[in-house]
Amino acid sequence: MSNEALSFVVFSLGMLVLMGIGIPMAFALVLTGAGMAWALDFWDTQLLAQNLVAGIDSFPLLAVPFFILAGELMNSGGISRRIITMAQAWVGHIRGGLGFVAIGAAVLMASMSGSALADTAALATILLPMMRAHGYPMATSAGLIASGGIIAPIIPPSMPFVIYGVTTNTSISALFLSGIVPGLIMGIGLLVAWKLQLRKLELPAGEPLPLKERLRATAKAFWAILMPVIIIGGMKSGVFTPTEAAVVAAFYALVIALFVHREMNLGGLSQVLVRAAKTTSIVMLLCAGAQVASYMITLADLPGVLTGWLGPLVESPRLLMAVMMIVLVVIGTALDLTPTILIFAPVMLPIAVKAGIDPVYFGLMFVLNGAIGLITPPVGTVLNVVAGVGRLSMHQVIKGVNPFLFTYVLILILFTLFPQLVTAPVAWMR
Repeated sequence: MSNEALSFVVFSLGMLVLMGIGIPMAFALVLTGAGMAWALDFWDTQLLAQNLVAGIDSFPLLAVPFFILAGELMNSGGISRRIITMAQAWVGHIRGGLGFVAIGAAVLMASMSGSALADTAALATILLPMMRAHGYPMATSAGLIASGGIIAPIIPPSMPFVIYGVTTNTSISALFLSGIVPGLIMGIGLLVAWKLQLRKLELPAGEPLPLKERLRATAKAFWAILMPVIIIGGMKSGVFTPTEAAVVAAFYALVIALFVHREMNLGGLSQVLVRAAKTTSIVMLLCAGAQVASYMITLADLPGVLTGWLGPLVESPRLLMAVMMIVLVVIGTALDLTPTILIFAPVMLPIAVKAGIDPVYFGLMFVLNGAIGLITPPVGTVLNVVAGVGRLSMHQVIKGVNPFLFTYVLILILFTLFPQLVTAPVAWMR
């Protein structure tokens, strides 16, 4: 057996076995990388340690802890709640209005935190009890909120785009720009899907609030609305880099929470910092472990092996793109978004570039596919969050998310067939 074939077998079986027995993903990556080093007769503990450190020794990765902190501050400091209240003031009275509120709030919050889990938790905590009280079917409501939560990895600022950019050496600023139009299309797709669902539901319409009350709710959300304007405007104008934008977002959210909304004290701040530190440690350990596996994958030339398998498709970029998207859909049912990026993006991107596929477009499609995996059973991290917050069974949430999951698959197919929907707006904005 050749070294390449042996390495592929060790990597595939190693990951499957370790995941199957419940080993955390970060440790599974390290152990798999170590197994490949042994199989290649390249065992060197010092080299393994150096790669662990190199996996997190990156300036752009500093954006990750600050975006995580910004999301925690938003939820604890009243920023997320004011966004939802404003949306409810304007469209909450419409038949099925709380569903439209969830979609609008999801799009607005996605432009602030970049974290699917943080946005989903905030939306579910506030909206699910209200939906239950107003007689909304809980399965469909939970599915809608979960689907809205995964817009966060697409609309900038996006933490997965930062990780993808660092992992593949792709421009993070360009990736951010690529997510604006697709993120809005995802929101429109959810609006259409929710509208179709309303045909089956008997939900009452409410009385619209007076204009004065609507304007008051909007005024209270002013500082929250200003946050994405500052972040995206600052990056677009070149005032700060995506990494610096994460610091600005965290600092802005901190100032608003402590001194403007005054919904957080020093005791609350310490809890926020602890939660953000725990989440950051998980993501960074994944990055460190992935670097070990990635180094061994490169050493074994597994990208070359995959290129050989997909070689006949290189002459047909759209067909190659479709095949890789199908592969990623299958992977997304078993892996979370971050490990999917860390493991497979460095392997697949060179093949896409060889076929003439724009690397920024491929990055957008890769992250979008991985985000859809967050609401795809059996793993579905975002589904677990909604089920936990809403005290619902996983079966209920999976049943409720299916119509919206189908909508996202159609959007994925649309972008595969017409890449100009992604590339043209990026070219215009740049």
